Amino acid sequence: MAETVTPTPRTAPGSTRRERTGWYFYDWAMSAFSTTVLTVFLGPFLTSVAKLAAGCELGADDCTGYVYPLGIKVAAGSYFPYLVSASVFLTVFVLPVVGAVADRSAHKKRLLAVAAFVGAGATIGMVFVTGDRYLLGGALFMVANIAFGAGVVVYNSFLPQLGGPDDRDGISSRGWALGYLGGGLLLALNLVVVMMFSRDGDGQRTLDLARASIVSAGVWWALFTLVPLRWLRERPTAEAAAGGGNVLLDGFRQLGRTLRQIRAYPLTLFFLLAFLVYNDGIQTVIALASQYGTEELNLEQDTLIVTILLVQFLAFGGALLLGALAKRIGAWKTVLLSLVLWTGVILAAFWLPAEAPVPFMILGAMIGLVLGGSQALSRSLFSQLIPEGKEGEYYGFYEISDKGTSWLGPLAFGLVFQLTNSYRVGLVSLLIFFVVGFALLAAVPIRRAIVAAGNTPPRVL
Repeated sequence: MAETVTPTPRTAPGSTRRERTGWYFYDWAMSAFSTTVLTVFLGPFLTSVAKLAAGCELGADDCTGYVYPLGIKVAAGSYFPYLVSASVFLTVFVLPVVGAVADRSAHKKRLLAVAAFVGAGATIGMVFVTGDRYLLGGALFMVANIAFGAGVVVYNSFLPQLGGPDDRDGISSRGWALGYLGGGLLLALNLVVVMMFSRDGDGQRTLDLARASIVSAGVWWALFTLVPLRWLRERPTAEAAAGGGNVLLDGFRQLGRTLRQIRAYPLTLFFLLAFLVYNDGIQTVIALASQYGTEELNLEQDTLIVTILLVQFLAFGGALLLGALAKRIGAWKTVLLSLVLWTGVILAAFWLPAEAPVPFMILGAMIGLVLGGSQALSRSLFSQLIPEGKEGEYYGFYEISDKGTSWLGPLAFGLVFQLTNSYRVGLVSLLIFFVVGFALLAAVPIRRAIVAAGNTPPRVL
């Protein structure tokens, strides 16, 4: 029997606990890709595969060979950061269209399913990246990362429909918290496997275990996506529920109208600019932390996994903690505070000694306390700035720099490394994103911006 869908007014959103739990579980599902793949295994894995293609031996840290994707000379150590940047370049064109189609569709759950299963399938396809097949690995990563971003656009567009202005910070924070818990659980399982089966000095075994961990994230992503597909309700706008016309073509037309009309909301654009800048720095730290640990600090893979696992579980508590703080001082002030803490993290990371696991783990604990809250509250704060009926489109623009799909940060990191052959110098280049992002966000008159978008501000900002 076909599911009945009814439009729900934006001004009086309501949702059941079951529906909200279903929404939380997509964060649980997709965080396996964000954590196990992007944050821990894929950077070192593809870097090792690229080094093999460049003629280096496994475990040869002093090898600075080159690969030639599409005939372009690229240092093997810069291959993964460049891939991240390339995938984001493509998302600039893809994600706003996905958002526009989601706003026009009466069946957003189907769009969520397509994005999730395509991304999970590409991740599982990493099982075929053996030997020196760095091009196959790069192609699969780009498909998975773009599909990941598309899924998050559709997922985020449900948020304004699940609660009113005073509820969204809490809903968003609980979603992020559960995501970190799920990602941490899978990472813990992978940690057990790596510790049980790895062998000192066996680079091929390490590569095989990394590949298996990446594939496990794809399976996890696909499996737990079934929960939100079951429990979420379709809540289309009145226009989408009326049907008629071609959804894809109408989505393109609507996107064109939004791009022409978006200048009517300059404060929303200004917030988005601030977010794009500071979140670029956050996502670069997340995406390249493991590569920094292995290549610059000479840390073992199990040390990196333990540290990221620590980050995950502390981020679970950190998201809830900053969510509670936002109730007292407001989401805007809480995000500004988190950016100050991020600046301290970068400065501390620059001075970390090599081959010293404990200081690296302490830094990971600092990251965990600010990571989840800064992301969750940015998402809920942005939901207040979106004109009614444009949630998918605006979250399409938002997602361009979210969830590990940043491009300026990885590009700067990769270029600085290629010029200096130093990951530490590359890390310092990320400070500009947090300093400038803080200044831009502090300049946003947030309450006036919410009213200008036609929404009711929460009691505390």
